[in-house]
Amino acid sequence: MAKAMILAAGQGTRVRPLTKDIPKPMIPILGKPVMEYLIEHLARHGVKQIMVNVAFMHRKIEEYFGDGHRWGVEIGYSYEGVCEHGDMLPKPIGSAGGMKHIQDNSGFFDETTIVLCGDAIIDLDITAALAEHKAKGALASVVALDVPREEVKNYGIVVSDKEGKIISFQEKPSPEEAKSTLASTGIYIFEPAVLDLVPSGKVYDIGSELFPSLVKLEKPFFAQKRFFNWIDIGRVTDYWTVLQRVLRGEVEEMHMPGTQVRPGVWVGLNTHIDWDKVKIEGPVYIGSSVRIEPGSTIIGPSWIGHGSHLRANATVARSVLFEYTRIGEGMLFNEMVVSPRYCVDRAGHTTYVGDDRCTLRWGDARG
Repeated sequence: MAKAMILAAGQGTRVRPLTKDIPKPMIPILGKPVMEYLIEHLARHGVKQIMVNVAFMHRKIEEYFGDGHRWGVEIGYSYEGVCEHGDMLPKPIGSAGGMKHIQDNSGFFDETTIVLCGDAIIDLDITAALAEHKAKGALASVVALDVPREEVKNYGIVVSDKEGKIISFQEKPSPEEAKSTLASTGIYIFEPAVLDLVPSGKVYDIGSELFPSLVKLEKPFFAQKRFFNWIDIGRVTDYWTVLQRVLRGEVEEMHMPGTQVRPGVWVGLNTHIDWDKVKIEGPVYIGSSVRIEPGSTIIGPSWIGHGSHLRANATVARSVLFEYTRIGEGMLFNEMVVSPRYCVDRAGHTTYVGDDRCTLRWGDARG
């Protein structure tokens, strides 16, 4: 069928503070890491051998996913870093450089390989994408989607002819300089020979270096225009938006865990809630061992992570509470991502524990 490569070595600086304590592929959506959805999706399409390049906080990825048997796949890891004075220090070598490192070590990429970024959720028909790649005799394919012109600066932009052959590739151009609005989704399909064009032992990037080389050499390099859900968590603001969509049930194959106890309200085990003395408007998920005191209000879409505690008269509106977050009496959090250490509003502004700006007024939640 095919093999897969998940790119997971990045530091995730654009989504801090979410990546302060966890690597980007481990950011939770409905209580599961983003990367878990990718692995499940690959398995559904019969892709069973998956390599993952790792660097920052790599052990958290490796310990969670292990050898992949829980998902019916095989997972291997390629650590990118150096050992200094007995310590392993992360040192990513670029998306293409990471694949070349694996190839030089074992020749793993000996058949068609689908490459995915570890920080996005997709429902792409992988089987159909692979079939189109083979039918065109492509050496490399990029799955692309149209984006608004003002957003092209966030993506690699593809220009293709009427047959889909790529004639130009721009890495994050300004709206004025962009030659199209067709954005690379970070989903690629490669034949093994692509890696012959990547130098060994060097930092080398797929988008900014390998793709321009393919265009220059006039290789059979194609864009695929497909309709599918591509939910990219490139920035903190994306994360809040994604969670709101998921909680509203707008994303297929992402289902609320727990037990539905009333319309739009799901709970985990061992919760302590006096339902007659709280106000909860779904969609809301309340995780296991959550305690919600009388007078509290939760307005959905909201996610209350396990072990959290809302004191009396607290309000959480259209927000996400990470695990073991405690909300003080009478406090209000509106359209925020909240952890025990920090909170981030929907615009991406971060405040930390002890900062009064983390607390909003009641009136702000009613709009």
